Amino acid sequence: MQIYLPVAEMPVSVLTLLGLGALVGFVSGLFGIGGGFLMTPMLIFLGIPPAVAVATQTAPIAASSTTSVLAAVRRNAVDLRLGAVLVGGGLVGTALGVWFFAAMRRAGQLDLVIALSYLALLTAVGGLMLTDSVRDLWSKRRGRARPARLGGDHPGYLAWPLRMRFPRSRLYASVIPILGLALFVGFAGAVLGIGGGFIMVPALLYLLRVPTGVVVGTSQFQILWTSLVALVLHAVQNQAVDMVLAVILITGGVFGAQFGARFGRNLRSETFRLLLAVLVLTVGLRFALDLVVPPAEPFSVVVAEER
Repeated sequence: MQIYLPVAEMPVSVLTLLGLGALVGFVSGLFGIGGGFLMTPMLIFLGIPPAVAVATQTAPIAASSTTSVLAAVRRNAVDLRLGAVLVGGGLVGTALGVWFFAAMRRAGQLDLVIALSYLALLTAVGGLMLTDSVRDLWSKRRGRARPARLGGDHPGYLAWPLRMRFPRSRLYASVIPILGLALFVGFAGAVLGIGGGFIMVPALLYLLRVPTGVVVGTSQFQILWTSLVALVLHAVQNQAVDMVLAVILITGGVFGAQFGARFGRNLRSETFRLLLAVLVLTVGLRFALDLVVPPAEPFSVVVAEER
């Protein structure tokens, strides 16, 4: 069954979109991360204009983050003070990202910027994750477990000026690196249509040494507010949010996430991390392939607006 997407200006199969939403929801539930880094590329590969894919994906991210934050609040797994600082930096990054998105769109370079950014981000993050997971597997196979990180062993940049206490995270640190991290995630989320959880969660764990129990909830708290702001700004400034597409993706994602969460309980942590690293790298390499392989139709014809 075909449905016409009014903003994307193209017909698509409803079953294909529902299946895509369910697949990405399954992966999100399986690995416990937002699926924006996977959904946006999949929509682009499906033929959705990159500008519409990026802007529309902020709606499913906001929806999934809402449920995650509510669940985390009930478990007392959110550091609201740290989350407020992250939201402050994230909102600035989001506003800058939407402005940059609009500027690149006007210049006709948005598709290239999105492809190159995904290639660099996913291959870098995926490569680091793959290296770390393989090192863990090799150490355990030889019977030598890697030493655990000490919770109070904080790096020097956390002692920069403007320090602040975060009792829930057992952290006394400068807000400068925290704001910088949040600004980067907010900017990347607005430009690439990702929640940024696969960046924020490792950064909170390894760079800020935040306790594991509050990492996911605090990250989702920041992502909720930045994705809502990005959604409104993309809709008002860029007119690129296709709500028909968003509703279909949210519907499929809700069902897929339930099955992914159940299946994920049976995965060993080593296998879990290895599969996630391979998935991230695969999506990044798919963008690399699109950049080097000549398109089937190197030219396109469009109707120019009269001025």
